[in-house]
Amino acid sequence: MRISYNWLKQFIKLDWKSEETAALLTDLGLEVEGVDKFESLKGGLEGVVVGHVLTCIQHPNADRLRVTTVDLGDGTPVQIVCGAPNVAVGQKVPVATIGTTLYDKEGNAFQIKKGKIRGEESHGMICAEDELGIGESHDGIMILKDDLKPGTPASKVFNIVSDEVFEIGLTPNRADAMSHLGVARDLRAGLTQKNVHTELITPSVSNFRVDKRTLKIDIKVEDNKLVPRYCGVTISGVTVQQSPEWLQNRLKAIGLTPKNNVVDVTNYVLHELGQPLHAFDAAKIKGLKVLVKNATEGTKFTTLDDIERTLSSEDIVICDENGPMAIAGVMGGKKSGVTEGTSAIFLESAYFNPVSIRKSAKRHGISSDASFRFERGIDPTITQYALKRAALLIQETGGGEITCDLEDIYPKKIEDHSVFLNFDNVTRVIGQELPKETIKKILVSLEVKISTMSEKGLGLIIPSYRVDVEREIDVIEEILRVYGYNNINFTQKLNASIANASRTDDHKLQNIVGSQLTSLGFNEMMANSLTTPEYIKLSENLKEEFNVLMLNPLSSDLSAMRQSLLFSALEAVSFNINRRRADLKFFEFGKTYHKMPSGYEEKKHLTLTVTGSRTSESWAQQQKTADFFMFKGYVTNILARLGFSKVQTQPLTNDVFAEGIALAIGSDVIVEFGTIKKTILKHFDIKQEVLFADFNWGAISKLVTGKIKYTDISKFPEVRRDLALLVDNGVTFESIYDIARNTEKVLLKDISLFDVYEGKNLPEGKKSYAVSFMLQDSTKTLTDEQIDKIMTKIRQNLETQTGAQLR
Repeated sequence: MRISYNWLKQFIKLDWKSEETAALLTDLGLEVEGVDKFESLKGGLEGVVVGHVLTCIQHPNADRLRVTTVDLGDGTPVQIVCGAPNVAVGQKVPVATIGTTLYDKEGNAFQIKKGKIRGEESHGMICAEDELGIGESHDGIMILKDDLKPGTPASKVFNIVSDEVFEIGLTPNRADAMSHLGVARDLRAGLTQKNVHTELITPSVSNFRVDKRTLKIDIKVEDNKLVPRYCGVTISGVTVQQSPEWLQNRLKAIGLTPKNNVVDVTNYVLHELGQPLHAFDAAKIKGLKVLVKNATEGTKFTTLDDIERTLSSEDIVICDENGPMAIAGVMGGKKSGVTEGTSAIFLESAYFNPVSIRKSAKRHGISSDASFRFERGIDPTITQYALKRAALLIQETGGGEITCDLEDIYPKKIEDHSVFLNFDNVTRVIGQELPKETIKKILVSLEVKISTMSEKGLGLIIPSYRVDVEREIDVIEEILRVYGYNNINFTQKLNASIANASRTDDHKLQNIVGSQLTSLGFNEMMANSLTTPEYIKLSENLKEEFNVLMLNPLSSDLSAMRQSLLFSALEAVSFNINRRRADLKFFEFGKTYHKMPSGYEEKKHLTLTVTGSRTSESWAQQQKTADFFMFKGYVTNILARLGFSKVQTQPLTNDVFAEGIALAIGSDVIVEFGTIKKTILKHFDIKQEVLFADFNWGAISKLVTGKIKYTDISKFPEVRRDLALLVDNGVTFESIYDIARNTEKVLLKDISLFDVYEGKNLPEGKKSYAVSFMLQDSTKTLTDEQIDKIMTKIRQNLETQTGAQLR
């Protein structure tokens, strides 16, 4: 939100520097993110002064140039070569002195330098309108009034306006501060706390009066709950034209483009008082009746941005006899808008239900200045005042007469709400006792009325425009921010309690696994739980009826809670690849959300995502692409770290994987992992292989016992025996592993595959496995006879069950 300092000073007289004011506003919770300089003319004509032409002679070396002597008011006339045909002795002219920076139409800068033109020195430039940026003419130099003194800055002659604009990062709860008046109110409270007493000056509307009663428009509001207050008035004989410079400059300073005096006034009052208004061409209101009601479902309506929209029965619309003229509080219609041919207007000022306006704005994808304020809650007490203010400004800028009584439909007044403030609670929350008089002073400066007072506390009446102050704690927060967070004393003593937490608490398990993964080069990611419902079409495992949909989504791409963490991970992969970061390792702890027949469910997951090369590019080693077996190592190491040494392999049931496996403990599948299908990767424009693992973190958390099991290190040596086996291509290492384990369950400690060969010198359909077997007895040293007996059994069982042959 942009706030003009000049404009702010219309409400509160202050001679502080902008930096001081910005610091105070930030302390008050209206964080100033920056202060920009505004000039009604770029550069502000700095360095341009009034000059008096003393002499003017023909240039000796150029027919179209003149050599002039110009008095710049400093007592030392300068020579300037000028090519304008209308330059003459005795003229007062604008002169850009040496070092002055001027700007062309495109905003490009050029600097005036001392130079020679056809052999004659020139110490400046006598300027035309277009060279100064204040007009289009280049027929000759500008001739100024004779009574101007040489040396007078041109910025004063042309009334160049300079301003400083605060860029305020307004939090959504501070609807009351969405205007210059609202910021001024807060600023006055902050100044009062610093013992700087100043009045809040509001624009007078005492001159508002009905001139004639010749154009009455009947108003009817169907639902006073959706439209608690609606005001309207007509103004006839208006001339729609360009706004005066002061109004244009105010709007330009805060980033708005002036359009015409009527539209500019409504925008001006919106940013001045925080009350949105809308002007209709009265001649286009059929039947001279305005009906405020809910739209008919499916009605087609073209808004001011020239887009045809389909209205919902929940939209509030402003209608005449022919149908909608505006979506209330959101945007007006193209057909009823004010144009250059408009001579009479119907001016509207209203208070609409914030929830209804927000739904309409989101439904139609419109974010206007009006909807931004209506949906957060404006001040219902200034509806009529703002209308009068706007009507007077329209008369001031475009003439016209008020041609009907101001109609104010306000059947049930919105009351201020009450809160009781306990002094003890103020001390407890703030951590410091504030004097009662200070508390009362702060509340009064915030326009909070004190209805009752006792030793225990204060009975307060909160103004209706403070929609964010409803509870005692809200009042305490107001007191604290005005008193100043920096004024609260901190004790030197730190109190802390020791919590007795289990080793298997979820956050501790997450820290263990997170530390392990970061040591392996993984980066933790955290994706939005909101996603597009379209992702469920990428997997048959995800059901449309299980989607948890948002009632008021921020956008169609963020309208559903995610059913899987995979797609947000692929979004992150795609985002990084598009920025030339193709070697990625991510992990994420997150939840999925499901609307099941039995009710809503949340499930917690841990996911790993790996793609690209295993290591960064280096001269010391050859790059290798991350593969399934490396990825399986990450998965099994996590399970081992959590104490799961015995897991069963199960077939995959998740159709997002091209290939992979599932690991289970008992009946609980604890992780599914593998390579993602290319059809899914194509949807995210990913052309490289992506490995993904989905841990059922909820099941894992329940299965972790926290008990530490250990065994003594054996005093007796291990023995290794290797077998080179010729097996069919369909035989897996897993089957060899299981056969060996079942053959010797006590002395066989480890089995590993250390070489696989397929190619020349092998029969067709065969492959070679080199497998090592580690044997150990924890009570004695194994003999050769024992070892040979075990290995013979293993070899025989492998031959019988898999058809393996020794090579």
